[in-house]
Amino acid sequence: MRSFLIFWAGPLGFLWGWYFLSYYDLSMGMYFFSRDMHDLVFQIYGNMLGIAPESIPPLVARACIVDTGLVLCLIAFRRRKQIIAYAKAWRAQRAAAYVKDLPSVSAS
Repeated sequence: MRSFLIFWAGPLGFLWGWYFLSYYDLSMGMYFFSRDMHDLVFQIYGNMLGIAPESIPPLVARACIVDTGLVLCLIAFRRRKQIIAYAKAWRAQRAAAYVKDLPSVSAS
């Protein structure tokens, strides 16, 4: 599971790191992180896909959000017994605290 998360989060971190560094032209002397490279990459992708280059980042962001949701659902499914046990313990603790805070009623 740990390697799965590493192989999922690593490329996403690299992608968004490159995107924001190149978008704001924080090149640190490397052409790879320059705004020229940023524009060139999205121009190439835009030409290949037949869409405007400025519409690609929102599509990629949406795809990353959907993929993140799928990964989190997979993790939750694999750990469902632990999650259910935690939820039951949390509810029992809350119920015990609620009962303790109730005023006692005398039968007179």
